Amino acid sequence: MITAAGLAGYAALVGAVAPPLLARAPWAHRAPAAAVLAWQGLMVTFVVATALSVYHVVTAEQHVHDGVIGLLTACGLPADASSAGDAPPTFDDALAIAAPVVVVLLPAGWLVRCAWRARRARNRQLDMLTLVGEPAPEHGATIVHHGIPAVYCLGGRRARVVVTSGALDVLTEEQLRAVLDHERAHIAGRHHLLKILVAAFSRAFGGLPLARHAKEQTNLLLEMIADDRALRHHSRAALATAMCEVAAGRAPAAALGAGGSGVLVRLRRVLAPQPRPHRVARLGIVVATVVAPLLPLTVACVP
Repeated sequence: MITAAGLAGYAALVGAVAPPLLARAPWAHRAPAAAVLAWQGLMVTFVVATALSVYHVVTAEQHVHDGVIGLLTACGLPADASSAGDAPPTFDDALAIAAPVVVVLLPAGWLVRCAWRARRARNRQLDMLTLVGEPAPEHGATIVHHGIPAVYCLGGRRARVVVTSGALDVLTEEQLRAVLDHERAHIAGRHHLLKILVAAFSRAFGGLPLARHAKEQTNLLLEMIADDRALRHHSRAALATAMCEVAAGRAPAAALGAGGSGVLVRLRRVLAPQPRPHRVARLGIVVATVVAPLLPLTVACVP
């Protein structure tokens, strides 16, 4: 039971204690890509630690001291040639495997459901754009006649950048190019997939601080990543002004928009840039992200 308690404590640390600290970490906004990776690592770590903790609680003393051998035995797989003739797995053995599998299948099931919903919503938006949108090859976008300035994109195989006529009226050519590059960065980075992933985790573990913070922070960090891509070719003033002009525009649920929530935080970041963390620090973040989910496996599976 000591192992189960340790794994449960590790899951609690990752699910409740670490998220507020990471959300307030000053380096996160200076290295948004690394921060997104860190949030993904915390989610994977929580699932792994929780599943292993449940496994050890269910098995109690039955397989807890046998490490991987006990896990194989619970699966009904022979640990060696001599065990091939052993009795088939019992109900307790099946329960020992079913309980942690449920922990893994819960977010996996929500992932499938959220992906299906997002795809259906994107297809509805694309069908609507076919009816009301006007292709604008010179901008590589679709124009929708609407008075509120808005620019957003729909990811996936039929990716599309959408610009309202209101945005065309208020944006200069340079500002328009900057915000279009922002949206193309979302498409190139397949950011819609990361949004689906954090949405599924949030649905699976609603109420968990990690679920809430991961969803909020990942959505904001993805916008920052797109901002950085746009800043490679455009001035900070052009991007910041464009962000202000389209801030009131609301993108559809299945889309990623240049405006919306988090604009003030992003504006401060664009207009008052901070140096990126040192390469060694970024490497350390990546290593910690990879090691975090491996630690409970090491504790649970080493005899």
